[in-house]
Amino acid sequence: MRTATTALALALMASTSMTAANAETLRWARAGDALTLDPHAQNEGPTITINHQIMEPLLLLDMNNKQVPALATDWAVSPDDANVWVFNLRQGVKFHDGADFTSEDVKFSLDRAMSDSSDYKELLASVKEVRAPSDYVVEIVTDGPNPIMPANLTNMMIMDKDWAEANGATKVQDYEGGEDTFAAKNANGTGAYKLVSREPDVKTVLTLNENYWGADEFPLDVTEIIYTPIQNASTRVAAMLSGELDFIQDVPVQDLMRVSAADGLKVETAPQNRVIFFGLNVGADDLTNDNVEGKNPLADKRVRKAMNMAINREAIKQVVMRGQSQPAGMIAPPFVNGWTEELDAAAATDIDGAKALLSEAGYGDGFSIQLDCPNDRYVNDEAICQATVGMLAQVGITVNLDAKPKAQHFPLIANRSTDFFMLGWGVPTQDSEYIFNFLVHTSGEKYGSWNATGYSNPDLDMKIQALASETDLEARNASIADIWATVQDETLYIPLHHQVLNWGFADNINVPVSAEDTPKIKYFEVN
Repeated sequence: MRTATTALALALMASTSMTAANAETLRWARAGDALTLDPHAQNEGPTITINHQIMEPLLLLDMNNKQVPALATDWAVSPDDANVWVFNLRQGVKFHDGADFTSEDVKFSLDRAMSDSSDYKELLASVKEVRAPSDYVVEIVTDGPNPIMPANLTNMMIMDKDWAEANGATKVQDYEGGEDTFAAKNANGTGAYKLVSREPDVKTVLTLNENYWGADEFPLDVTEIIYTPIQNASTRVAAMLSGELDFIQDVPVQDLMRVSAADGLKVETAPQNRVIFFGLNVGADDLTNDNVEGKNPLADKRVRKAMNMAINREAIKQVVMRGQSQPAGMIAPPFVNGWTEELDAAAATDIDGAKALLSEAGYGDGFSIQLDCPNDRYVNDEAICQATVGMLAQVGITVNLDAKPKAQHFPLIANRSTDFFMLGWGVPTQDSEYIFNFLVHTSGEKYGSWNATGYSNPDLDMKIQALASETDLEARNASIADIWATVQDETLYIPLHHQVLNWGFADNINVPVSAEDTPKIKYFEVN
C-alpha cells in the first residue's frame, strides 16, 4: 500500500513538473504526512508544520527560533493583575473565506484547546479563563502568575469560530479514537497559504493567500506549495536528484554527500530541538507483550537501568546515524531551560554491569518484550530500533520489534497500549515544564497526555504544577533541577540522542534551518 501511495505521489508531481527556478511552486517532501488538519488534535511535528502554513498563533517562533508577533501585535502582564496576560490583536486580518478575525476567535480557539480531547491542554493547564473584553484585546487569566505563558502559545493555532460552528467542528477531533471530522481535512485560517486540496498520505496543495496581512513583512516568494509525503528514503532522494522536488525536510544521513554534491542542490545542517528516546511501562502490574507471567519486569528500577546501560549510543551514532546525532543522557534538548551538560552525559555502555543488575533483579535468564517503533517519523527510526534489538540481546533481553507508520504508532502511546516504545520530543517553549507536563506528570485531565509509562508520583506532580506560577526564576530553576534529579533516578525513559537536521534544497532557495524543524514557507526566498 505504501509503495502504491509513493508511486501515485511521484506521478502527481511529475504531471505538473516545474523547476525551482520558477519561484511560484515549491515541491516539498518528507517521510511522513500531517496526521490531521485539526489544529488542536495532535501535538506532532509534521502536523504542526503543515498547519503553520495555513493557520496562525498569537505569536510564533521565526526561522531563527525567536518569538515574534503573529496574530497578536504585543503582549504583557496586566499592570492591574499579575495573574492576567493581555494580548493586543492585529486589526484588519481576514480568514481565508473573508471573515474578520477578532478576539472571539481567539477565545473560542483557546477554550477548544483546553478541552479533554485536545493534545494541547497541558500548555494551558494553568489557565482559569480566557476573556475577550473587546474586539482586539484578549485576556488570559491564570491560576497564579505564569511567567512563561507566551512561550506556550507559539503553536496554538487560531480557528474561525463561525466557520467551526457552521461545519460542526467546535469539538476537537478524537484522533486516537479513530474519529474523522470536517476539521481533519478542511481548514480556514489566517495564514500565508490557503488549502486547495488534501489527500492524506498522498498530497496536500496550498496556494498563496492574496489577502495575507503580512504581504509587506515576508518574502512570500512561493505562491504554490505541493507537499508530498514519501516514506521510502531512496525514492525521496531520487525525486530530489531528478528535479521533481525542490525541498526535502529530512535528507537521509546516508545520502547527504550525494545530495550536496549534485548540481543545483545543497544541504543545510543544524542541531534540532529534539531528543529521541525509549519509553517504558513502569506502572502496570503485568505487561501485555512479555513472557513474564504475573509481574512487570520494567517496574524494577534495576531492570530499567540495565536496559539503559546495554545500549551503545556511540555505535548508533557512528553506524546507524553516520555521525549525525549527539548521544543523550536526558530527555531534554540542549536548547531547553533545565538542561545541563552533567545531566545529559550519556550512560556508559556496560554489558557486564547490565547483566549483573538483571540478575540481582531476578532476571538473570532474561525475558522477552515487544518494542513499538515508528518507521516514518524520526531519522532512521526503524534502523535505530533494529540496532537496539541486538544490543539488548547481549544482556539476555529478547526484543520483538513491531515497526509501523506513525499514524498507527502514536495511538499506542496515547491509548496506553504499549509497554516499550520509541518517541521523540521537541520543546517549543524551551523550558523543562513542557516536558514534565506531558511526559512525567501523572496522566489525567490536564496533564500527562503523552506519559504512557504509568508512572505516578503525587509529590512530583505538585512540584511540576507549581512551576507555572513561580515567578522567582532562581527558585523556579532550583525546582526544575530537583524534578530532573527524580526523573533521572527513576529511569522512566531511556534517552538515545539529540537529532541533527539535514534539509535539502534547490540551491536558489535561501532560508535558515529552524531548530524546531518547522519550516514556515512564507520566510523562503527564491532567487
